[in-house]
Amino acid sequence: MLKRFISYYKPHKKMLALDMLAALLISLIGMVYPIVTNKMLNEYIPKRMYTTIVIAGVIVLVLYALRMFMRYFVQYYGHLIGVKMQSQMRKDLFDHLQKLPFSFYDNNETGRIMTRITSDLFEVCELAHHGPENLLISSVMIVFSFTYLMTIDPILTLIIFACVPILVVVTMHYRKAMKRAFDDRRKSNATINAAVESSVTGIRVTKAYTNADREVEKFVKGDEQFVDASRRAYSAMAKFHASTSFVTDVFNVFILIAGGLFLYADRISFGDYSTFIVSVNLFISPVNTLIGFMEQFQNGVSGFRRFVEIMEETPETDAPDAIALENVKGEIEFKNVSYSYDPTKEVLHNIDLKLEKGRKLALVGPSGGGKTTLCHLLPNFYKLDNGEGSISIDGKDIRSLTLESVRKNIGIVQQDVFLFVGTIRDNILYGRPDATDEEIHEAARRANIHDYIMTLENGYDTEIGERGVKLSGGQKQRLSIARVFLKDPAILILDEATSALDNTTEVLIQQALDELCKGRTTLVVAHRLSTIRNADEIAVVMDGRITERGTHEELMAQNGTYKSLYALQFRDNDIFE
Repeated sequence: MLKRFISYYKPHKKMLALDMLAALLISLIGMVYPIVTNKMLNEYIPKRMYTTIVIAGVIVLVLYALRMFMRYFVQYYGHLIGVKMQSQMRKDLFDHLQKLPFSFYDNNETGRIMTRITSDLFEVCELAHHGPENLLISSVMIVFSFTYLMTIDPILTLIIFACVPILVVVTMHYRKAMKRAFDDRRKSNATINAAVESSVTGIRVTKAYTNADREVEKFVKGDEQFVDASRRAYSAMAKFHASTSFVTDVFNVFILIAGGLFLYADRISFGDYSTFIVSVNLFISPVNTLIGFMEQFQNGVSGFRRFVEIMEETPETDAPDAIALENVKGEIEFKNVSYSYDPTKEVLHNIDLKLEKGRKLALVGPSGGGKTTLCHLLPNFYKLDNGEGSISIDGKDIRSLTLESVRKNIGIVQQDVFLFVGTIRDNILYGRPDATDEEIHEAARRANIHDYIMTLENGYDTEIGERGVKLSGGQKQRLSIARVFLKDPAILILDEATSALDNTTEVLIQQALDELCKGRTTLVVAHRLSTIRNADEIAVVMDGRITERGTHEELMAQNGTYKSLYALQFRDNDIFE
């Protein structure tokens, strides 16, 4: 993990070197004051060297002015290095997230992922900036002050520095407790973010069901966990700071007693004694800096560890000898396909399906039967393992094809339409980012949405809000269809594309879908059986198996599950109509 962290410094080696040089100069200038103090008290003042006193004072003042600029450089450019490292980590993390499989997002909440990208990486940024500087400045100050004090009186120096091992022991003792506590606090913070993200996204459902109190209750529960984790974290931190502060206070006591006795015994002069007091304070300051740095270190390491956890998640990858899918005809075949999301429950069992170029296959049956899983397996959103059968396009096993080439040739229209924040144009362009305005307009016309767009004040540049909140369900669906028209894939998946729409809107959507299906191999999942009566073949999927298959007329003649579902659905329509 350390090697990975250091690798992010590489693009900033020159700036980091200058930053460290400035930090070193700050440390060296800090040692000038006790040296000048010693000379003043032991030599310049007793010998009445007034000119030298003034010159020494001016030199110290000039050095302090230089240190001011060095501190500005360290603060500004040091933070800039940290921010750039944070930016690179964020880019790497976001890029990696794009490559992770569906299964990762099945098991990780959006709010928790957001925490890793934002607050976790901020802590890493602070560590990246302050870590090297604090370590360098503090280490140099401690070593130099120790060396200088040894030249004045080795015995008194060793007596005072005998407290250092005690400080190390105390630090190591509380470090583990702080690490565990701050890890728990970070996890609790992620829980709160996840709860907020979920609640804000579903605010309309919350209001519709008047469940605001329930959402507040869930938030408060997560917040209480955060408070409890923070209490334990700050308790560990308080014990750490209280104990280490006590040890540093002991330094001052040792100076008073040991230094006073040495002065009384004429072992050291008053000037040396004064120098000891000044120098030891210069020693105590970096020690306290290192102590405070431990908290920042724990936060930064915890954040980076959580960053690494995601970066080590296995991304989607092509097979070593994968080839691109080109000149797609659209022939699809499922051979003996079995699949399970976890070993305890098989979702699909020995599925065999074949779909010729330009044909439409409809999948019907009860919810949870495995229809959507079949649709997710075709674009390789979930990978089949060896022994789970095979899926091929134009006779080529999709596992032997590059993921990008397979997905570029498959268009998907789902019931739950996802639109991005931005304009209508942006969302249609998602189908093919290099499309011209004319191609965008043509795609919208074929999706029966162009005329509506032109009635808007800003037309295609109209902002649609988060997830298209400013549009109706039918308008969102037609935008998603326009997006697929622009993509122009050879294979089409319609996953309950009209099930959430009213009858009038469904007619418009169905017209657009019929136009979209022309010349494309289409896999349809439908609950409204009236929409798939003209499919070339219909397969009934129940409990992960295909129990019936044939045309609408053939399945009706079998008097099986399909006919029962069809009769039940139209009976319900009669009741409501």
